[in-house]
Amino acid sequence: MVSKAVAKYVHALHLKKYRLRHGAFLVEGGKSVLELLRSGLQTERVLVTAEFRPKLPGSLPNIPVEVVTEQELTGLGTLATNNTAIAIARLPEERPLQPATPGLLLALDQVRDPGNLGTLIRLADWYGLPGVVLSETCADPWAPKTVAATMGSFTRVPVWQRDLPTWLATLPPKLPIFGADLHGDNVHQLTLKPAGVLVMGSESHGLTPEVEACLTQRLHIPGRGEAESLNVAISAAILLDNFYRNEVK
Repeated sequence: MVSKAVAKYVHALHLKKYRLRHGAFLVEGGKSVLELLRSGLQTERVLVTAEFRPKLPGSLPNIPVEVVTEQELTGLGTLATNNTAIAIARLPEERPLQPATPGLLLALDQVRDPGNLGTLIRLADWYGLPGVVLSETCADPWAPKTVAATMGSFTRVPVWQRDLPTWLATLPPKLPIFGADLHGDNVHQLTLKPAGVLVMGSESHGLTPEVEACLTQRLHIPGRGEAESLNVAISAAILLDNFYRNEVK
């Protein structure tokens, strides 16, 4: 049975202010916990059901592992049910953000839904992007729902939170800054190279005026039906595919 102190600590990490205070975050679900343990991120503690315990790596030096019931595990976390594991991990140190890094950076403006943010981080992992830059009004990348939605990609994709208009204004003048726009260039008629920054806004409001003013090229995904808009993660996937479809791996 988990001690009251550990239970209180786990519940505190549901909230951003305590994640920042303790420098730690929650990882929920067996797949994500295994990804964490295989990564270079520091793990403080693992809570696991007896059924899932054999799936953990055989040697976990200096990491306390506690076996708990499925009921306890579900009560501690944010998932509707959890019959595998929860881990407490240390927030990683922020890597230097290099604007001129080869490749395409993804920047997100006011993406407030944790599920969308997690999916976008997973997309960045799929396409091998050097990282994701978040506006200060985006969802917390270390919230449990965001981490779960990355499906393990949180261990591989660097994220930075910045005042987005200010950061974009510091980029080299020749570095292209792309953004999704209903009145932009038809992306199917362009030959795009994966270099610069691709900025995506929220589905409801699009890009903020301050961020939009920093764009050097607007991109439009042509549709044939009557849907008003696309989900931001779907839009990003379509655009990223157009950037990388001509790349030889």
